[in-house]
Amino acid sequence: METTIISMLQTSVDWVTMAFEAPFARAVVFGVQIGGHLFVEGLLFVVILYLLSQKSYAPPKKPLTEEEIDGLCVDWTPEPLIPAMTKEMRREPPKLESAAGPHTIINGKEVVNFASANYLGLIGHEKLLDSCTSAVEKYGVGSCGPRGFYGTIDVHLDCESRIAKFLGTPDSILYSYGLSTMFSTIPAFCKKGDIIVVDEGVHWGIQNGLHLSRSKIVHFKHNNMESLKRTLETITTENKRKKTRRYIVIEAVYQNSGQVAPLDEIVKLKEEYRFRLMMDESNSFGVLGRSGKGLTEHFKVPVEKIDIITAAMGHALAAEGGFCTGNARVIDHQRLSSSGYVFSASLPPYLASTAISAIDVLEENPNLISKLKENVAQLRAGLSNSEGLVVASDPLSPIVFLQLSKSTGSSEKDMQLLEDIVDELLEKHNIFVVTSKRSTLDKCPIPVGIKLFVSAGHGESDIMKVCEALKMVVPSVLNNPAESLASEN
Repeated sequence: METTIISMLQTSVDWVTMAFEAPFARAVVFGVQIGGHLFVEGLLFVVILYLLSQKSYAPPKKPLTEEEIDGLCVDWTPEPLIPAMTKEMRREPPKLESAAGPHTIINGKEVVNFASANYLGLIGHEKLLDSCTSAVEKYGVGSCGPRGFYGTIDVHLDCESRIAKFLGTPDSILYSYGLSTMFSTIPAFCKKGDIIVVDEGVHWGIQNGLHLSRSKIVHFKHNNMESLKRTLETITTENKRKKTRRYIVIEAVYQNSGQVAPLDEIVKLKEEYRFRLMMDESNSFGVLGRSGKGLTEHFKVPVEKIDIITAAMGHALAAEGGFCTGNARVIDHQRLSSSGYVFSASLPPYLASTAISAIDVLEENPNLISKLKENVAQLRAGLSNSEGLVVASDPLSPIVFLQLSKSTGSSEKDMQLLEDIVDELLEKHNIFVVTSKRSTLDKCPIPVGIKLFVSAGHGESDIMKVCEALKMVVPSVLNNPAESLASEN
């Protein structure tokens, strides 16, 4: 058979040669004169039959010997479970030895604390301490069970009602951990096939919620309304005939930049393109607005225009946990489908009681919000002419965000310089501030910086002290980059 195939292939070569020499030539196969196209078709048919008759798998390789297997095992090096430890990973954070109020104790010495989001200065407030103590005596330190089983206590229901009454919403729901509030709420409503338009500067908790939702994620430029409008318009055009749920996700005050979202413009775009709106008010609740009700009160936007509002209670309310508020159907849905609510042990009762007392104190003392705004304005004014740093946050934000006026071009080197500034402030000036450290999984593109969390509990002397210290420390660190790079290595 092989001889026959070789003979046929040789004949085909002769025919191709003839075809090039004389386009109208005819081939002779086994004494029969045929047209060129019939010959080629026949040849292809024979080749196909030959290929089909061959085995479709490679012959098995010779098995390895025991000695060869042992040699491969000796040479094999497993991949590490975690990346190599860097200097930054080995850095030991300062340890607080007292309550994280405007002044705290670190390593046995009192420091001015600008690292805690104690916006209203309620940490250590007498009314909150009394409420917490009473709750511990009555309920103990925890319920030891999820809310849907045996973890619901009357104080949980009281706290949910108190938050809803304060914000003017129909209902609210408590979560045990502030960060888990947003990344449990988002997957409860957003599923595979949905579209979420999100600001690129949102914090990691929101990023994680977006990932868990498995929805299509589309980012727009940080706090850029032109970018948001173009994104919404493109999505609406591309999905004109598709029945997809569409959401916008923002922060009221962005944790990674200190910028305030222009809610009035966002609501107009949301209504124009018919999207739902989710907003995290962790850093604006108790801070913005005449009575501390947040961004909706500040922009005079009816709260019902926001489909879902979430917030952590570990900031202005000086407690822990978080809440989501909105209409009754939105809240009831989470009680059955939100993982952070269904599977987590419920919020310790003393924290729920503390949150209720904090809202009471806020309503009784609206001057706390005025004092906070005065402190923010004073700090911004004191840092306006600082060498090497620029204030990048919004004037309304309780987070004063400082960035290097001239970046080194490397995020790692920028962070090293900022860490050196922070360390020197603590060691030589007894001022505690923090850099914008982020998880290795955090995809926020905003440049790193130093965050100062301003509190209504800070005095004028505290503000002046941090301004003067920064003006001394920053030039000395930035003018000696060799020392910083040496410490990095």
